Amino acid sequence: MEFQEAKDYLFQKLAPSKIMALASSVHNHVMVRNVSCLIYDEAIYFKTDKNFRKTKQLYENPRVALCFNGIQVEGVATIKGLVVDEPERKFETLYQKYLWGSYNAYSHEDTEILVEVKPVFVEIWDTDDKNKAFQIFIDFDTQKVEYKKYDE
Repeated sequence: MEFQEAKDYLFQKLAPSKIMALASSVHNHVMVRNVSCLIYDEAIYFKTDKNFRKTKQLYENPRVALCFNGIQVEGVATIKGLVVDEPERKFETLYQKYLWGSYNAYSHEDTEILVEVKPVFVEIWDTDDKNKAFQIFIDFDTQKVEYKKYDE
């Protein structure tokens, strides 16, 4: 499997939106919580309040991991500013479309910031059409992919 094919596979499995577990750590204190994510432009985006503990962690240590259903994404989080200040307001539009309940409840907050997570390393556990398990490891820095059959 080539890098582009693996990358496409990843984003097809996640898009357009998922509730993902976000792990972050600072000073050896690890936290995990669910975040409502949108997947576009080869990144994972979520919003959060700029005053939350997780936001303070992200400022101190932007290295995070996100997990959903056999897909673990290790990446770097970048705080992009207020959700309403994003050029073209793509996140806001997609959030309203795919995550209406959360959008309706929290979109009015003027403390909501947009966080972008760019993948660095990804591990995917999946099964083929014969229900045989396999793993795909994607290294975004080196653009290398390793495909491993788990069930022979």
